[in-house]
Amino acid sequence: MNKKKQFSKVFLIAGSEPLGSAGIQADIKAVAACGGYAAGAITCIVDEDTHHVKEIQTIPIALIVGQATSFLEDVGANCIKTGMLYSTELIEGVEGLLKKYNNVPHVIDPVMVSSGGDQLLKDEAIDAYMTKLFPLADIITPNSREAELLLGKKIALTNVHTEIKKLARWGNSVIVKSIEENGRLHDCYYNPKTNRFRMFSKKKIETKNVNGTGDSFASSIATYLARGYKEEDAVCKAEQFITKAISKGSRYRFGSGFGPVYPFHRSEKLFLWEDFCYKLKRIFQR
Repeated sequence: MNKKKQFSKVFLIAGSEPLGSAGIQADIKAVAACGGYAAGAITCIVDEDTHHVKEIQTIPIALIVGQATSFLEDVGANCIKTGMLYSTELIEGVEGLLKKYNNVPHVIDPVMVSSGGDQLLKDEAIDAYMTKLFPLADIITPNSREAELLLGKKIALTNVHTEIKKLARWGNSVIVKSIEENGRLHDCYYNPKTNRFRMFSKKKIETKNVNGTGDSFASSIATYLARGYKEEDAVCKAEQFITKAISKGSRYRFGSGFGPVYPFHRSEKLFLWEDFCYKLKRIFQR
């Protein structure tokens, strides 16, 4: 009998950017920080600074599908998580993958708007998300701006319990993130299978280091699902993770615009202790 341990594997299908704070870079860090093994296929290359997206170059769809198939056929995954899918054609390619590998949870993060407000997909791709990917999702994770694009109307605490059901009409769970009211942020979770709502409310942390927050949050959900957590428990763990990551990240300086969260907050004391011991050793070696 093979008694070797198995990694909790999350396969990521997402874009790449040079800052290391969003996209597949943020995904990989979040998966690693939450105890999973990250692998993935890059969908597009984004040129951006901490203020704006400057250019988007897509990867050939056949290559994306090929990368994913190579990993999933050989190694397999415990969860598949999607990020930036720029075009309808790319969404259709991912649709085929998700249909083929439907024995693991699918976390669909409909990445549509950057922290700086730049749109990250073509207009026609918005409908493609709903018709092709949401029916295959276990949970979708739009922020409030993305939910408004999908629904065509504003989202507030007064209507979210009604509107969120429209985003779950394919049988998928939903968490709508960052509904801001009265100085607080509210994330609303809904599971249509159990008709259960749950609201996560927290004080807003004043920081511009929020680039990649949605990527990191969705990837942490995917990781806990890959580790075998029930969906609502995975969401709860992800809420704790991202709140701490934003809080710790707010203490760092990164460029002049939108910086990253700090995913490795659980290990921060270890890193600081390691630095202290190294400096002490250098002193005594003089």
